[in-house]
Amino acid sequence: MPKDFQQLAWDATIEDDLRQIVRLAVREDLDRQQDWTTVALVGPDVQGRAALFARQPGVIAGLRAVPVVIDEMHAAIEFQPRANDGDQVPSGTIIAELAGTARDMLTCERPLLNLVGRLSGIATLTHEFVRRVVGTGARIYDTRKTIPGWRRLEKYAVRCGGGHNHRTGLFDAILIKDNHLTLAAEERISPADAVRRAREFANSLAANNVAANMPIEVEVDRLEQLDDVLRAEPDMVLLDNMGSDQLRAAVARRNELAPRIELEASGGVSLETVREIALTGVERISAGSLTHTARWLDMALDWLPPPGR
Repeated sequence: MPKDFQQLAWDATIEDDLRQIVRLAVREDLDRQQDWTTVALVGPDVQGRAALFARQPGVIAGLRAVPVVIDEMHAAIEFQPRANDGDQVPSGTIIAELAGTARDMLTCERPLLNLVGRLSGIATLTHEFVRRVVGTGARIYDTRKTIPGWRRLEKYAVRCGGGHNHRTGLFDAILIKDNHLTLAAEERISPADAVRRAREFANSLAANNVAANMPIEVEVDRLEQLDDVLRAEPDMVLLDNMGSDQLRAAVARRNELAPRIELEASGGVSLETVREIALTGVERISAGSLTHTARWLDMALDWLPPPGR
């Protein structure tokens, strides 16, 4: 089985990223002061209940983040999820209920909706990409085109939508891109030689160094580069901005020379083009649009009547 990039699941690292994001969100909303509208109109002892629901159909992501938001904002709120991250829900579905101090619930409302709406939008768009390549054998991957600070959360949302994670950062894979190759060419280093150097470097690291097991991928934008690169045995080859005919030709050459090496198509990937790309035979399709053009899933927090009414 070829090497792959680390696939993210909810963990302490994602939670730590989230806490830092929430602290900034609190500063944006409160500026170390208070929610003066709520303080003026709602008494400190008033209790309330509210439903978090999806106004649109989609795939949910971010419910695991809600308790962290509540904790970080020191809110007296009980959270009861009615769905799970990764669930596909119809419009109007209540995905969680909250109960507690009314002041805290009103103050937490916008940061909470922003978080769940953003992540659910990414999961929903990813699900649609995945749906369109069903039966082709291709997998959908994200990129590093993420909001600064949100990367792990956004990649988690991609996983909730059924997609796969490309490298998380510069630390967990060797990806030899066009600018690396341009600089290498100035020293008469070919793309294939660059792959060999990267492999030698990774092999030189101590076996207990996590970097020693990094996948190695190289980007090519011309078919003429492919044969030599395949013979250098990277784990993956990224085919950049190639049309369908070129992708099919690349797959045929790979099948002949190095069938174990997986091919990734990138560039110009949209919902309209993704199935045609998948049908060329590539195993991987990476799309920055999963994160940088995803529309938020419309969410709302509506007050519920007290029990018994």
